[in-house]
Amino acid sequence: MIQALIFDFDGLLVDTETAVLASWRETFAEFGLELPMDVWHTVIGTHRTAQVMFDLLEDHAGPLDRLAYRARSRARVLAMLESEGTRPGVSAYLDDAATLGLRLGVASSSSAEWVEGHLARLGLRERFDTVVTGDRFPAKPRPDLYLAALAAVRADAADAVAFEDSPNGVTAAKAADLLCVAVPNPITASLSFDHADLVLPSFTDKSLGEVLQTLGS
Repeated sequence: MIQALIFDFDGLLVDTETAVLASWRETFAEFGLELPMDVWHTVIGTHRTAQVMFDLLEDHAGPLDRLAYRARSRARVLAMLESEGTRPGVSAYLDDAATLGLRLGVASSSSAEWVEGHLARLGLRERFDTVVTGDRFPAKPRPDLYLAALAAVRADAADAVAFEDSPNGVTAAKAADLLCVAVPNPITASLSFDHADLVLPSFTDKSLGEVLQTLGS
């Protein structure tokens, strides 16, 4: 019997990925460059995005003031996300989970400030029993975030389901022995999710009850 659900944050609960990608594309364009999507796809769901992007930029432009560029990029992303809500169907999943008495957690490679801030902005923080972030534990694709979230919601891996939007996230969940449902976002929809237990085009494609039934839980 499933007792807990653990969700990724960026790109899954909220489509922050589109805004972050747009910001980096703008930065690359300043130097007359195009951001290589094959490289971008490798860092989705990890905490290596800024490092890898700056390394690529500096290969062409020389040393940059990374702190200044990061501050500017963050401000741009936050401005784009001011009115961004949850992805379609997320609210229904959270409501259904509450009805079923399931414990809920977030396991994100992003910082607590970022994740907690957006959850508070959306009025969702109180819906989750725990929020585990990459500034406290090794980021995905390692399983540490999921293992920590399982401990926090007091559930064994066999009694929980993870929800992810990136291949790196699915890898982390499976390494923690969790069942994993992939719900790709517009940026990750073209990637392979063969290692997920179930792939949904959207949270609106199946209800939570239907997902749990499909997984045999």
